[in-house]
Amino acid sequence: MTVARSTAAPAAPGAAAAAGVPAASVQAAATPTRRAATGRRTPPAAREAAATLPVARVAVDVSLSHLDRPFDYLVDRDQDLDAVPGARVRVRFAGRLVDGFLLDRSDRSDHAGRLGFLERVVSAESVLAPEIRTLARAVADRYAGTLADVLRLAVPPRHARVESARPGPDPDTSDAAAPTADREPGGWARYAAGPAFLASVRVGRPARAVWQALPGEDWAARFADAAAAAHAAGRGALLLVPDATDLELLGTALAERLPAGSHTSLSADLGPPERYRRFLAVRRGAVRVVAGTRAAAFAPVADLGLVALFDDGDDLYAEPRAPYPHAREVLMLRSSLQRVPLLLGGWARTAEAALLVRSGWAREVVAPRAVLREAAPRIEAAGDRYAAGAESAAARARLSPAAFDAARRAFDAGAPALVQVPRQGYLPGLACARCLRPSRCRRCHGPLAVSGRDRPPSCRWCGVSDAHVVCGACGGDRLRTTTVGARRTAEELGRAFPGVPVLTSSGDEERPVVPDGPALVVATPGTEPAAPAGYGAALLLDGGLLLGRPDLRAAEEALRRWMGAAALVRPAAAGGRVVVGADTSLPAVQALIRWDPAGHADAELDARAELGFPPAVAMASVEGPESAVQAAAHELLELAARAAARPPELLGPVPLADLPGRVRGTPEPSAARLLVRVPQADRKGLTAALAALAADRSARRDAVALRVQVDPDALF
Repeated sequence: MTVARSTAAPAAPGAAAAAGVPAASVQAAATPTRRAATGRRTPPAAREAAATLPVARVAVDVSLSHLDRPFDYLVDRDQDLDAVPGARVRVRFAGRLVDGFLLDRSDRSDHAGRLGFLERVVSAESVLAPEIRTLARAVADRYAGTLADVLRLAVPPRHARVESARPGPDPDTSDAAAPTADREPGGWARYAAGPAFLASVRVGRPARAVWQALPGEDWAARFADAAAAAHAAGRGALLLVPDATDLELLGTALAERLPAGSHTSLSADLGPPERYRRFLAVRRGAVRVVAGTRAAAFAPVADLGLVALFDDGDDLYAEPRAPYPHAREVLMLRSSLQRVPLLLGGWARTAEAALLVRSGWAREVVAPRAVLREAAPRIEAAGDRYAAGAESAAARARLSPAAFDAARRAFDAGAPALVQVPRQGYLPGLACARCLRPSRCRRCHGPLAVSGRDRPPSCRWCGVSDAHVVCGACGGDRLRTTTVGARRTAEELGRAFPGVPVLTSSGDEERPVVPDGPALVVATPGTEPAAPAGYGAALLLDGGLLLGRPDLRAAEEALRRWMGAAALVRPAAAGGRVVVGADTSLPAVQALIRWDPAGHADAELDARAELGFPPAVAMASVEGPESAVQAAAHELLELAARAAARPPELLGPVPLADLPGRVRGTPEPSAARLLVRVPQADRKGLTAALAALAADRSARRDAVALRVQVDPDALF
């Protein structure tokens, strides 16, 4: 990755930058003058530049796009030992003090003007590793962002007390040097290319794999096996998972395979001091294996020998802060830049992963069909036919006769049954009983919901209750339920199966594990607890609600959620059964029944290529006031014309209030969104044009903000 040409900081006073200028003649004009006892001003104290490599290139913490490049400063002789590459510094930039990172030092500067001195070296601790600096630049370029924004994601805030504390004992290096992992493929032997991938990790060959986990697979153990293979070869590993529950599972598996002290976890849930302490341990090389959530994607693991990510379709991997990188793409860049093996694993497969396999960039690691049939539960679709008659309580719980029978058989076998409900809460969706218009808050127009039995409707945005809701469209005063949440479902299931314990798990209160024995476990997607011996049945309710969302990824996401639950069920030979409440003819349902996520992902990729949707094409969104978005559209076309490049396809602008999922009349009704589409071959040109657009607006000091996102997670 080419680093932008460095220049001097604008309006930064200082000494001459030309090589060969005597250090004693260099003075910092930024140094305050002093007054003598007589009141006369005395000249500023002279500052001498370092004798060797006096020029420091600094990445300043300024997010203005037209200033997205390193700037040159002089290193004071007294700062010489502390001013190491990767250190935090303070510099005077455009008349104010700002933070920055010292990228490297040189004996000369390309700038012909005057240079200022570093104001201060905050710490001699090198927190920005060279490979992370290169990665951050690559991520900024890929997402049309700035290096400063990416570095905020990559390097946690400093805590001086943690930094100066005496580090804990290093891991036993003798153990680290010896092979700690079984060189046999173990659980990976069930997969056709599994042993070959492990062998690549051991020898450091940059293999890239898309792994399809079998139902019931201990995915954390397989990830830990791969990390142990890298560790035994004297290299490090970085493993990413969606959330804290998965991180705990992975941490347990790593502890069983690696020496004490050789691995750690990094996540945003850690307090700032603890996160920084662990970050420093990784940066100093005391820990070589890191497991973490999205926040760990930039962890500076020394001698990296493996990067891995589980369940890349989880939306928790999408960074909500600019420039909005996806953790999967960050690890792909790391794999390419550092030439290390990459492992993308999961129960299902995204269209992005399918594209990697189809293009030959990665190889799939899947089990033979015979092995899959032995591991998979029996899966059937029951549509939306609910039980009736004597089983009317089951009908109210939205159970089909097949689902009711599957749960009853699981209880008879002494096993728990899992019930997956798409929405948490009690009654999260309400509508007018007369005209079916969604019910809205009179105060802020937010959606209304019922949070519990015998409670009045309340707004999910502002929290105001309204016991007498009147429809704004037809004047109706009666409500009907459009969506049933997990807690209401648990109530109805308790009536349908009297005497069976009902347990719940959702984002509000997640259970990591449930005991074996008859029980109904009602969970929202992604929070399903593990059962030690596996569930006897899984009932996947409200399939139409998942498939009917106005989202490009609706079918892909529904299949991913269903497979995540079905993977926890016992094999069919042990009585395991899955019933999905959706039409059998739907492609996602058929893929679940056949356990064929790869085929579904390939079909999705073909459909998106035909319709011009990602990842078959590259896309970006530009959001902001309508007039500013219109101007941005014209400027993008002008940039393409000046570069003699193929013009991008512009879709919109469309008012944001008109998009599905957004409420008309919400704040900033004039806001609009523009979608920009180009072939994948033109991706670099698109991001360069978006970066140039941002730089032009920044240089003009345009006060109107635009939100630019490459690969937006939501298109509809």
